[in-house]
Amino acid sequence: MKFTLSWLKDHLETDATLNEICERLTAIGLEVEDVDDKAAYQPFTIAKVVSAEQHPNADKLRVLMVDKGDGKPVQIVCGAPNARAGLIGALAEPGTYVPGIDVTLAVGNIRGVESHGMMCSERELDMSDEHDGIIDLPEDAPVGTSFAAYAGLDDPVIEINLTPNRPDCTSIFGIARDLAASGLGKLKTPKAPDFPVEGETSQNVRIILDDESLCPGFAWRLVRGVKNGPSPKWMQQRLIAIGLRPISALVDVTNYMTFDQGRPMHVFDADKVKGDLVVRRALEGEEILALDTRTYKLNPANVVIADDNGLESIGGVMGGEHSGCDETTTNVLIESALWDPINIAKTGRSHGIITDARYRFERGVDPEYMLPGLERTTELVLAMCGGTAAEARVTGYKGHEKKVVDFPFSEVKRLTGLTVSNGESREILSGLGFEVSGSGETVKVAVPSWRPDVDGKADLVEEVMRIHGVDEIRPEPLAPSGSVNGRILTTIQVRTRSAKRALASRGMMEAVTWSFIAEDHAKLFGGGSRELRLVNPIASDMSDMRPSLLPGLILAAQRNADRGFGDVALFEVSGTYENDTPEGQRRVAGGIRRGTAQMTGAGRHWDGAAKPVGVFDAKADAIAVLEACGAPADRLSFEPGAPGWYHPGRSGLIKLGPKTVLGHFGEFHPNTLDALDVSGPLCGFEVFVDAIPEAKRKATRTKPGLSLSAFQAVRRDFAFVVDSDVPAATLVRAAQGADKALISGVNVFDLFAGPSLGEGKKSVAIEITIQPRDRTLTDEDLDRLAKSVIANVEKSSGGVLRG
Repeated sequence: MKFTLSWLKDHLETDATLNEICERLTAIGLEVEDVDDKAAYQPFTIAKVVSAEQHPNADKLRVLMVDKGDGKPVQIVCGAPNARAGLIGALAEPGTYVPGIDVTLAVGNIRGVESHGMMCSERELDMSDEHDGIIDLPEDAPVGTSFAAYAGLDDPVIEINLTPNRPDCTSIFGIARDLAASGLGKLKTPKAPDFPVEGETSQNVRIILDDESLCPGFAWRLVRGVKNGPSPKWMQQRLIAIGLRPISALVDVTNYMTFDQGRPMHVFDADKVKGDLVVRRALEGEEILALDTRTYKLNPANVVIADDNGLESIGGVMGGEHSGCDETTTNVLIESALWDPINIAKTGRSHGIITDARYRFERGVDPEYMLPGLERTTELVLAMCGGTAAEARVTGYKGHEKKVVDFPFSEVKRLTGLTVSNGESREILSGLGFEVSGSGETVKVAVPSWRPDVDGKADLVEEVMRIHGVDEIRPEPLAPSGSVNGRILTTIQVRTRSAKRALASRGMMEAVTWSFIAEDHAKLFGGGSRELRLVNPIASDMSDMRPSLLPGLILAAQRNADRGFGDVALFEVSGTYENDTPEGQRRVAGGIRRGTAQMTGAGRHWDGAAKPVGVFDAKADAIAVLEACGAPADRLSFEPGAPGWYHPGRSGLIKLGPKTVLGHFGEFHPNTLDALDVSGPLCGFEVFVDAIPEAKRKATRTKPGLSLSAFQAVRRDFAFVVDSDVPAATLVRAAQGADKALISGVNVFDLFAGPSLGEGKKSVAIEITIQPRDRTLTDEDLDRLAKSVIANVEKSSGGVLRG
């Protein structure tokens, strides 16, 4: 939102400086983003042409001697047709930046004659599009003084960043009202429009909508006999200053009202309108050539204004080219309507139309200013274009019912900590246009029609706080807690941090991928259900909520590989989605390794070929996460049956007990990689952090004493012949269960398969560590333990001791 300082002072009587105004705007929540103090116009000087001689080497150029007020004329070569002796204009000397042509001047040599600057046209100073000649000022223009000050080009431009909940400050009048309420001046109340009215507005307007809220009001008036020429210079300068291009008086008036009063208006050339104007839904496929010269294909979700010729306007967004006003317009129909903010936002977004009208209507304009806005616009049209105004007509408007909020003054202290007297709170609210009634600690506050964002007492507290001063809130220390070392983070938060540290310490890099993935990728990883499909995806390949972290990580690794970084190890700890319920959102730690990105390092080495990543790298990463999150590592089991996106013979499930699945790991199935269009050795894992059972709370945080056995450990090797489909983990669990008190570890150290064992058989060799606790074991003790191990393995796996 841009405005000039003089424009603001049309509505605010104040002696405050530019800096004071900007500081106050930011303090009351209207953050100043930029201030253009127009310093670029300061070097331009009012100068008089003393003489104008023909250029010796060019027919269309003249050599001017120009007096800039110091009695020392400078020589300037000029090609303007109106250059003559006695002309007073705007001089730019060498070193001056000329904004209209984006050039910094230097001493030039034009056809053999030196030129020490230039006499400027209006277009060269961004004053208008006029460039047929240089600026020609009246004879009484003060030579030697600042041209910017004389022409009003030194008016600073302020730009503020508006939050979407402040439609009242999309007008300069609304900004002035806020500043006046903060004590920085007095709000000027404009005089009500006063002009003669003759005759009736014969043009009919009908609203034909299935939902009244789409157009809750429509006001219009016919003005006959207008002459549509350029708007006054002061209006053009203000519009140019805020980045708008002056077009004609009728169009400029509507733009002026949009910024001055926050009331978008529209003018139809009444002679181009045929029959009644009808406000209705657009038909499927209807087209309109809009004022931006683009053709839009509309649908029934869009509200339009049409006549017997067809569509004339996209309601609240943009007018049509057919009924637009030009220099031949003599009769105009002025429109002031109300539109549904949500519908306007959807219409503008679906067609990619961004206009100042849409910006205001989608935030909500003041419904009570619909008719006064029509009156004010009519007054400006009559003043600039002449003509005769007919009676105004209104249809559909049922009036505005003000919201009334019960407001306890004590809420200000409770919510903000500020001590604001009841009288000051009442004064602030009244200054902002709220109607405060009642006495005592609780009053009734009627919300003005221009503040649709205010809904409850907390909103009123915000108003009091920002005008009283947010900077008045003093920081206060938190009240002392009863337990300094009390737990703050939740279990999931602790596990998330622990998992990230564990994976980072294993040489992996954290990635943050999109929660949205393509539908075919979602189906590939067990998702793709209808309830997880986005209604309004930001891109076609981001249509579904992800069921797994792996597709995003795999594609991220491939993008790195495409750029020459093939050996990458990435992880992410975030959410996945099984369904659209809160319980369906899982906290998962996932990771992938590509190429040779093992924990010990990646890339080639002189002592041998680099080993590609594999299933056991992924398994080790998964175990590291589980241990970091507090899972009982000694009770974990590893089984086949990983999801289908893994290689069936190089993957596994991680379980705790017979039913609880804590994760899965493995190398990826070639079909999965083909579907994702990726290549290279790839393995990965996912651990369900939220599925890990929480450990029982200990009575004390003191760690138990270290207990070491005084007796030497004993190791025994066993080799069992089992069926080739029997997992080695089955033998490990069976051996461990032979005597949990004595057996401290079981390790698989050899696998063998061959004809000597028979078809479908393999040999698994395990090493058992036996740790005595209270005495040295005898040979009988060891033999008894060995028999127990053999019996357990035979019972659980069908394996026999290899001879």
